Amino acid sequence: MGSEDRVSQVSRDSQTSQDRGLLQAVLEALPAGALLVSPADEVLAASRSFARMFDLEGRADLSRGAPVQPVVPLVRAWCTAGHTGPGPGEILTLRPVHLHRVAEIPLTDGRVVRRQVEPLHHDGVYLGALWFFGDVTERKRREHDLERDNVALTELARQRNAFTAAASHELRTPLTTVISFGELLTDPAFGALTAEQRSFVDAIRRNGERMQRVISDLLFTTRMRAVGPELEIGDVDVPGMLRDAVLESLCTAGPGAPPPVFTVLDCAPGPALRGDRHRLQHVLGNLLENAAKFTPPDGRITVTARPRGGHWEIEVADTGIGIPESSREEIFSGFVRASNARTGGYPGTGLGLSIARELVGLHGGTLTAGGEEGEGAVFLIRLPFEGPGDSP
Repeated sequence: MGSEDRVSQVSRDSQTSQDRGLLQAVLEALPAGALLVSPADEVLAASRSFARMFDLEGRADLSRGAPVQPVVPLVRAWCTAGHTGPGPGEILTLRPVHLHRVAEIPLTDGRVVRRQVEPLHHDGVYLGALWFFGDVTERKRREHDLERDNVALTELARQRNAFTAAASHELRTPLTTVISFGELLTDPAFGALTAEQRSFVDAIRRNGERMQRVISDLLFTTRMRAVGPELEIGDVDVPGMLRDAVLESLCTAGPGAPPPVFTVLDCAPGPALRGDRHRLQHVLGNLLENAAKFTPPDGRITVTARPRGGHWEIEVADTGIGIPESSREEIFSGFVRASNARTGGYPGTGLGLSIARELVGLHGGTLTAGGEEGEGAVFLIRLPFEGPGDSP
């Protein structure tokens, strides 16, 4: 061999050595154990993480050109006996000429590995396969814990809804009797009442009706969580609906109750809204009741409505205690109230706003809270003209 041939051979050997070094470095950099197998089932390269995963260091020959077959029983020994999927022994003896394969394999020490195989081709020629073995034990544990927690939460939700429905029904019957007998006491046929006695009867009626509204909210919330409310979609005259909602809120105060808060309605003309008028009026009723509850008698409630950008925008603002910025989202969760509402001694269950947002959402709209704490709350409803099915 001439000197030029020897130089050329040395150069080729050097390049081959560099290529092998680069290939080994690539395998070592992978986040999973890797084994590169030739078409003749010989090792082309193997990462150290693959050897550590199956305790092969010093027990198996993973050098270039070594046969894969002796490695098979060593890997198979880690596979659990009850595993019905493709075991490591099988995947190392199969030749995946065309198919990409994935399997999750439990090991005897409690680990779970995810096996992936990538057939390698170039110009239609099969060059071998690259096997990946990733430890997914922690991910599988988290998935199992999440599944278990979901099952537990589902059962707790079912029990809660069943209890709420049962308790509400049990309370409704005697409460109706209390209210009815309270009304009978005001009948002149049973004799005239003194002013003090009448104030007592009025207190019974007011608190009884408030309890009835709480029970109705509890039952409605239970039904929404179970099957969701059915919407009766039709054309809704927004100005008329707002007028009826405001008048109803002003007329709910009975004898002995504090006078209603001064309320202003400012509604621009606009197109009809596709929606369930009864449900939407329920939303407005909740917002107006909420505003009146937290606004002093000398305060003011303002209801404004405008069509804008394919939506009706309805705003209910008051001059009450307002909402802390940190509570503006959580108050829409069931049974949650703002901190200043809890400490201020205001009655309520925290269900009204939750129901309101749910109903607005079913119409394809949004309900948000704003304003400044100590200066008043502002609730903004945006409802698409076309009703449910359109994005807000």
